Amino acid sequence: MPGDTDRFLLAEAAALRYCISENGSNDFDVMRLLVIDDEENIRKTTAAALEALGHETLCAESSVAALKQLEGAPFDVAFLDLKLNGESGLDLLPKLLASAPRLEVVVFTAFSSVETAVEAMRRGAADYISKPFTPEQLRKVLSRIAKTRKLEGRVVELESRLATDAPGIDLTTREPSVQKVFETALKVAATPATVLLLGASGTGKTVLARLIHGNSPQRDNAFVTVSCPSLSRELIASELFGHVKGAFTGAATETWGKVAAADGGTLFLDEIGELPLEIQPKLLRLLQEREYERVGETRTRRANVRLIAATNRDLNQAVKAGQFREDLYHRLDVIAVALPPLCERKADLLPLAGDYLRFFAAQSGKHMRGFSMEAQRAIERYMWPGNLRELRNVIERAVILAEGDLVEARDLPERLSRPASSDSVERVDIGARITLEEVENEHIRRVIDRTSTLEEAAQVLGIDPATLYRRRKKLSQEPRDGSPVGVGA
Repeated sequence: MPGDTDRFLLAEAAALRYCISENGSNDFDVMRLLVIDDEENIRKTTAAALEALGHETLCAESSVAALKQLEGAPFDVAFLDLKLNGESGLDLLPKLLASAPRLEVVVFTAFSSVETAVEAMRRGAADYISKPFTPEQLRKVLSRIAKTRKLEGRVVELESRLATDAPGIDLTTREPSVQKVFETALKVAATPATVLLLGASGTGKTVLARLIHGNSPQRDNAFVTVSCPSLSRELIASELFGHVKGAFTGAATETWGKVAAADGGTLFLDEIGELPLEIQPKLLRLLQEREYERVGETRTRRANVRLIAATNRDLNQAVKAGQFREDLYHRLDVIAVALPPLCERKADLLPLAGDYLRFFAAQSGKHMRGFSMEAQRAIERYMWPGNLRELRNVIERAVILAEGDLVEARDLPERLSRPASSDSVERVDIGARITLEEVENEHIRRVIDRTSTLEEAAQVLGIDPATLYRRRKKLSQEPRDGSPVGVGA
């Protein structure tokens, strides 16, 4: 039978439950909690208080039972008693964290002292409560943990956004097709559905993924990006799922991977069409069962992530060619959103250029009024094969080179001023009396012009970056409309 203290705790928990149901005052998301205490009454009353706050709560009476619970499913927070039938909670604490690194441990005990509090924190505890405690104390502790987690997620997202060094997405558009894309993105954002973003390189798939995350229930948690083409076959499994120490040559420490980092938030897989076939079943399992294993580990872990994928490839054709799993393709293709190329967004072209102009002018401390008429005409005439990425790079370059408060045509790359038909017939006339080397050289030039870096161009061409560097150096020495290849790209 519960004692007076337990009855008081249950009564206060019931009162708190009533307040929350009436006022909606619970200020954090539902969590999965574990109460570890050797006294049955404490376990029951603490669980009742936590469940009154709307959380899923399980109990364990010993270190063995606690570790077994953690093996079965993920928990957000564990409440740990320091006295466990002769066992030390302080000794159990690092074992809990080793088993579940994202777990927050709150220590409570009737034998509180400054020394035990300091030692608990030193061993990794998130907080410390003295017995007897009230449901309101539990609520405040969980609220602090929830706010800290959300801040950590925001820091990850903001660091990622700063790394892109570009202005945010503008939802104003004069193009009906683009407006439909934005409307679809905002509708799907509120759901947990997997989203597949389609479009050529540079059309803004990453920016749209951030828009979806920013309008989703996961907005306060992390947005984690994995660029599939940037990683080798050997490293992508470790990057995604993490690895244990010694799992492979060079694995000197253990890592938790991007899936664990995105737990509770959004995992964005950029250019998923480049994901190796041997990794695809693991991703399918994560999508279907929310389960995965780290490289070199047999223990199954769980992660609640919202997946957004992007590709510039035709995945349906890749399936037919045996380069992409059909079951994974259908699992990804729940909601597909296609972004049009910039050449089909003529009405948005100058407003977008203006946005980039203001961003880079502020970044460089310049006062820029806009574009001259000649520069505007050059921007409107150009077909923008590199899409938004190319436009961004061109405007950044123009702001740097501009001598006045207007961007002039001379501040733009020479290719924008070149008439559209100046050499297009000769350059694309496959089958004409030209050598294979000439065709290959022209293809290399165009790919370099349409990509942001030599690494990206090498990836498109399927050659080593060092090889491309040598080819580019040779091409830049050949006359081509009076300018070396890649100038201004």
